[in-house]
Amino acid sequence: MITFTYQYKLKPTWHQEAEINHILDVCKSVYNYALRERKDWLSSRKSSINSCSILTEYIIPADTSYPNYNYQAKNLTIAKKTNPRLKSVNAQVLQQTLKTLDRAFSEMKSLGKGFPRFKKKMRSFVFPAMLKNCLGNNRIKLPQLGWIKIKQSRPYPDGFQAKQARIVRKASGYYLMITFFSSESVPENPIGKRSLGIDAGIESFVATSTGKLIKSPKFLLSSLRELKLLQRRLKKKTRGSNNWLKLQNKIARLHEKIANTRRDWHFKLAHQLCDFTDNIFVEDINFKSCSRGIVRKQSNDSGIGQFINEILPYVCWKRGKYYAKVNKNYTSQECPLCGHIQKKKLSDRKHNCSNCGYQLNRDVAAAPTPSPPGREQEGWVRINSRGANG
Repeated sequence: MITFTYQYKLKPTWHQEAEINHILDVCKSVYNYALRERKDWLSSRKSSINSCSILTEYIIPADTSYPNYNYQAKNLTIAKKTNPRLKSVNAQVLQQTLKTLDRAFSEMKSLGKGFPRFKKKMRSFVFPAMLKNCLGNNRIKLPQLGWIKIKQSRPYPDGFQAKQARIVRKASGYYLMITFFSSESVPENPIGKRSLGIDAGIESFVATSTGKLIKSPKFLLSSLRELKLLQRRLKKKTRGSNNWLKLQNKIARLHEKIANTRRDWHFKLAHQLCDFTDNIFVEDINFKSCSRGIVRKQSNDSGIGQFINEILPYVCWKRGKYYAKVNKNYTSQECPLCGHIQKKKLSDRKHNCSNCGYQLNRDVAAAPTPSPPGREQEGWVRINSRGANG
């Protein structure tokens, strides 16, 4: 089974834009109401059975069942019959909103995430089922919205069927994310002959086993002066006024531009790494801890976690390259030539083996590779970072 998600920019009419905003507003109300219902049920169960609490009491009858997804979806169907505001929105869209809340509670328990919060704004909603013959040239037909124009930046994939659509509101406009589905199975990529190890460095973005140190353009830091200027101007505006909203949108557009530039550079780098190797090995690192440590600003600005865990595996799968994670323990202490383990401090940026005398940059030595590092592969072309800063 293969699933692709393509993103296109929407060009809605003023009537369709008003309808999208109305759907987002109703979805926000349904999400917050369902969240409040769950929180009230949990709060009413905090008191002990044999004693009363000063803070919480049984405000809900004891025999009332927990408001899970099935319970809330059934009540939503009943409420749509008498509430014209709920009736004006597609029923499946509202059900997907309840599923989003249910998924948040599941991740809170399984992954240890925080308690779901109330939403001030809803930024997206999903049409889980598409209409027949809904794909057209530079347009698409959606439930409740009808035919809507899109900027078709690339053609639809051949042999795939449109499964669902998500409309996302961003600072630069409205976007449509179409999920295409195919029942064909794809075998795993075989292991090739040439291998490349990649280590997430501190001084550089990544270090390869060929001795290449790739530095990341300062995506956020290069725009920090402009960002601070806009935020200082925003502080002087009256909160909620038209000028305040305009500056808020301008700041959001700048953040979106930084994120798009970073993601574009990541894809170019991933394709470049795949051009000169058949196998790519990376360390299995928890980048969440890096985003909270001493190097948190550099780590968040470079987006190393997004590159290693999301973009690089996808590009390797698409290009037919083998991708694998290896154990990160002792990679920076082990000599890549003789295998001798020697402890180093974080301030030691050079690898100097006391056993064989091999000297190398620490990040390059820590890059996982099945063979000792050799000469840099010929044909390497440095990615132009000027476009990333502009």
